[in-house]
Amino acid sequence: MRAISLMTTCLTLAACGDGTVGERFPPPCPTSGIVRDTADITRYRGTGRDITDQVLVARLTGLAGSCRRDGSDTVVTTIRAGIDLTRGPAAPGRTAEIAYFVAVLEGERILDKQVFTLTAEFPSNTDRLRLQGDEVELRLPVTRQKSAAVYRIQVGFQLTAAELQLNRAKR
Repeated sequence: MRAISLMTTCLTLAACGDGTVGERFPPPCPTSGIVRDTADITRYRGTGRDITDQVLVARLTGLAGSCRRDGSDTVVTTIRAGIDLTRGPAAPGRTAEIAYFVAVLEGERILDKQVFTLTAEFPSNTDRLRLQGDEVELRLPVTRQKSAAVYRIQVGFQLTAAELQLNRAKR
């Protein structure tokens, strides 16, 4: 498990649990989502944009995780991204690396962003994989006046400017 030990971060998902004795309800948790423009990536060999030039096609397929209270001043959340990968006909080998980010926002302000790298090994008879990223632990300080619900967790591929432009042009 990878941990981001940040006093300004946490994530929410629908499954929020609470192990605090005497409390009747789970803590409010932040929302989470995939950034639409960064949910897909297509890598090409050279300047060609034909299917025969594709090296790798990847898509973020979902997020899984949980959140729980850790004392009275912290909510701890874990998140894991689901990723589908397809090895293209122009791939030079059977290994691919792809970077994705996990960011914590309060309103429109980014409080923290961490980038993770996933390495995929395609077996000799397989060109498609469904993988999960590392489990990421996020810690968020809370008070009686400020619950974890004020935070948002955003996940996406770490794209180059050209990859981002290609995604936006497809839409």
